[in-house]
Amino acid sequence: MRVTQGAFSFLPDLTDGEIEAQLRYAIEHGWSISIEYTDDPHPRNSYWELWGLPLFDLDAAGGPQAALAEVQACREAYPEQYVKVSAYDASYGRQTTALSFIVNRPTDEPGFRLERRDVRDRQIQYTLQPYSADDPPGRRYRTNGSS
Repeated sequence: MRVTQGAFSFLPDLTDGEIEAQLRYAIEHGWSISIEYTDDPHPRNSYWELWGLPLFDLDAAGGPQAALAEVQACREAYPEQYVKVSAYDASYGRQTTALSFIVNRPTDEPGFRLERRDVRDRQIQYTLQPYSADDPPGRRYRTNGSS
């Protein structure tokens, strides 16, 4: 089961050229770029680890290439984790996510299970539990045969 979060999540993975085009679009609109990674992509986990500092004040001339170089460095450092790019628009006086998309996935995405609980007055509650959370952080995504 493929994790579907952010823009483009139902499309095939973006190439570096397509990622650079999205970075260029964001920079041309004056949005700052942030690169984040995690091994827990639960939809309610909005606090991923930040890769470096957010990239402010990038210009259209060299900004997309500089941001793509940071994306590539993060993917190299964390090849078996999720990596995403977020672009923030501060034009409303607050940081608002204008664009967010995944740029790296682990080799194996185990998915989620739906857990059902019966509660008072015959109500039923459902929660999503990621199979990856059965393992401790740092070991949740690994290829077969590796430890």
